[in-house]
Amino acid sequence: MYQRSFWTKFGRFFNPVVVTFITIVFLALFLMPFLYMIFTSLKSPNQFAALGAPIWPAEQPTLVYNGENTGSFTFQITQGSRVNDITIDMNDYTGKTLDILTVPLPDGSTQDLALVKGYAKESIFIDPDHPEADPIFWVGSYRSLDRPWKFSPTWENYVEVWNTIDYPRLLGNTAFYAFSTTIGVWVSCILVAYGFSRFQFPARDFLFVVLLSTLFLPGAVTIIPTFTFFTKIGWVGTWLPLIVPAFFGNPYDIFLLRQYFMTLPRELDEAAMIDGAGPFKVLWSVIIPQSYPAILAVTIFHVVWAWNDYFGPLIYLGMEDQPISVALARFNGIYGRQPQLIQAGSLMTLIFPLILFLLAQRFFIQGIVITGVEK
Repeated sequence: MYQRSFWTKFGRFFNPVVVTFITIVFLALFLMPFLYMIFTSLKSPNQFAALGAPIWPAEQPTLVYNGENTGSFTFQITQGSRVNDITIDMNDYTGKTLDILTVPLPDGSTQDLALVKGYAKESIFIDPDHPEADPIFWVGSYRSLDRPWKFSPTWENYVEVWNTIDYPRLLGNTAFYAFSTTIGVWVSCILVAYGFSRFQFPARDFLFVVLLSTLFLPGAVTIIPTFTFFTKIGWVGTWLPLIVPAFFGNPYDIFLLRQYFMTLPRELDEAAMIDGAGPFKVLWSVIIPQSYPAILAVTIFHVVWAWNDYFGPLIYLGMEDQPISVALARFNGIYGRQPQLIQAGSLMTLIFPLILFLLAQRFFIQGIVITGVEK
């Protein structure tokens, strides 16, 4: 009895610990690429060229000597097989930038010191925290010392990307594309999903299967005929080929909304009809107010898709109307040797969809869970 009680208590304590640990590990692995992306966007070009640079944004500290100490100091320096007296005038180093190195001290500790003059077997340093103090004579080659790193994010990378790609204009184009097509998705998908979920008509199930089967049609099959059609009617070079098709429905969004609508009790429709409500009144007053989670999930799906859409705007829009996805790809081709700028531009593109998801996370997950319930 005692042994069973012990293992029962141990299991109650151990299980939450194991689950929490595994969750943290998977979360760290999942976020690792994103953190690397953030770190890279904040690095300076010099950090990429430096050996042994840390993964986080950092720079090697230096000291600009402003002549705090004006004295002259003599040291015995080994040059070849001879030992000579070398005089260091600190006034000669006024205005110079001195490298800071990590120097081991006789007591076994280390200290970051600014290098004044280095020789083969001896080196002369000053304390960067007390540049007015006398120089420090250190026996050893400065070439064997490591340079320290300090955390130093380069926020100028984002400013450079903002100015180079004209980010406000691209953001406006992308927002216009995303939200104008979202209106089309709302109008068309809600109406079609409402019809499939609430009305009985001949071949309804067959038509719904046909609708879903279009999901398996490769987009490459329809590129040429669609582009030819839009060229014939003179829409190429305008927003119309991208916005108008959104008002004709999307099978994926229709499926999600239809599944959610079918979970709503029909008694609510009947009660509204008894009060004199027609089909559109039922949709507006009964169905839509109870379907905000599903509608919000569809909205997020579509906004993220439109925000990242590359091929459609590339072939249909002119240079001035292109969204940020196309401009960023062109920017990456030009600045391919500057990964900090590429990652900064990618993060700037990612910010809005990320904020949208975080704000609507609770309703978004609720909508996905409920639309997945079999009805």
